[in-house]
Amino acid sequence: MDIRVAAYGIITDGSQILLAHWNERGHSGWTLPGGGIDPGEDPADAVVREIFEETGFNAEVTGLIGIDSLVTPAHRRLDPTRRVPLHNLRIVYRAKITGGELRYEENGSTDWAAWHELDEVENLGTVSLVPAALALWRAQES
Repeated sequence: MDIRVAAYGIITDGSQILLAHWNERGHSGWTLPGGGIDPGEDPADAVVREIFEETGFNAEVTGLIGIDSLVTPAHRRLDPTRRVPLHNLRIVYRAKITGGELRYEENGSTDWAAWHELDEVENLGTVSLVPAALALWRAQES
């Protein structure tokens, strides 16, 4: 089994949440800004880097929300050469914008970033991370 550790940020502004549009190998969906942690990289540093790469915003981590664990069976992996399951550990942080301007990532795994109303997220066509992370976030907020 392979393992992938990634860090993501929930960034809200009033009733809106910032999402990135993942588009890779013929698959797409709205996701939280974030992504894979480089070897030796601190997860909090990784999420700040990924938020900037995918949205153009500088961000600051304000807290840990939780960790979501998901195993992708071998036959559902995007890379057909990988014939073993993939264990995804997704670290979710609360973050806030400290500067920058909204822009889209070029030549990466996301092609768009936008603010969305929180109460409309379930109708957007999101990846599995979004409802899982929002459930962790809402449990902390209550």
